[in-house]
Amino acid sequence: MIAKIEELLQEVEVLKADNAEQLEALRIRYLGKKGIINDLMADFRNVPADQKRMVGMKLNELKTKAQEKINELKNRFAGDGHQYDGMDLTRTAYPQRLGTRHPLSIVRNQIIDIFARQGFTIAEGPEIEDDWHVFSALNFAEDHPARDMQDTFFVKVDNENVKRNVVLRTHTSSVQCRTMEHQQPPIRIICPGRVYRNEAISYRAHCFFHQVEGLYIDRNVSFADLKQTLLLFAQEMFGPETKIRLRPSYFPFTEPSAEMDISCNICGGKGCPFCKGTGWVEILGCGMVHPNVLENNGIDSKIYSGYALGMGIERITNLKYRVNDLRLFSENDVRFLQEFQAAY
Repeated sequence: MIAKIEELLQEVEVLKADNAEQLEALRIRYLGKKGIINDLMADFRNVPADQKRMVGMKLNELKTKAQEKINELKNRFAGDGHQYDGMDLTRTAYPQRLGTRHPLSIVRNQIIDIFARQGFTIAEGPEIEDDWHVFSALNFAEDHPARDMQDTFFVKVDNENVKRNVVLRTHTSSVQCRTMEHQQPPIRIICPGRVYRNEAISYRAHCFFHQVEGLYIDRNVSFADLKQTLLLFAQEMFGPETKIRLRPSYFPFTEPSAEMDISCNICGGKGCPFCKGTGWVEILGCGMVHPNVLENNGIDSKIYSGYALGMGIERITNLKYRVNDLRLFSENDVRFLQEFQAAY
């Protein structure tokens, strides 16, 4: 063993390393837990008793020499400015910017939270739908303009076994139909998702956008219940001083139908260019679920009633953050997204 130790002492004297990685490899080879010196220490018990004193001295000398040589090489790197401390010197000196949620995601989560506190649960469905769930089950007439190619994206299907029209959903009301098909009242859901319409892209319109629709069906549900839900939503989203008004409107799937306005959150209802001097801004459509819709989806309209509501997330986001161009939401401009770091 003494001859082996003498040989290792000569090796240690001439150790060289060109970088920190090579130095670490040498340290592990000689001084590591599974290194050469530890192996010799383990074999020390097999040395004859009369040689233990000499072998022990040589082992200690080898360990000391190896440690001194490793330290010498480490100090040399430090003196040359090449000490390795785990830092990536190729990285920029500026701190990394923190990311943020997309403004539409921020507002979507706020809407979901408000309705969740009123007992609504989330329901989701496919974006590629059939004519029945998007139109027919919702009481759309066969000649309704929404079925026209100018409003709806139709998907061509080559399979001869498929006899139905396939479309990209124009609203998330299709999710309401699918829920009513498989669940009996009480039903209290909100349906967030992306929808598609065949429109020219501009600062005020896009071929895809995002909606959140709500549905509540139970015994003795009234328009008063709808109004109270909408008032709570508006005040939670835009502030406790927000007022609402409901104007008569028409939707095939609700009767009576209404559009809801809120008092302008910019001028406080006094009138400004944003609200065109009226003091009111439209944000959503709503109404009592049409009896035909209930019957089409397997719910007895003589026992149950309900209300539905729907809003565009882009519209709500515009009102909260005054974004004047819808295209900004889908262009992935990092400068635009960074403006919402404090909003989340």
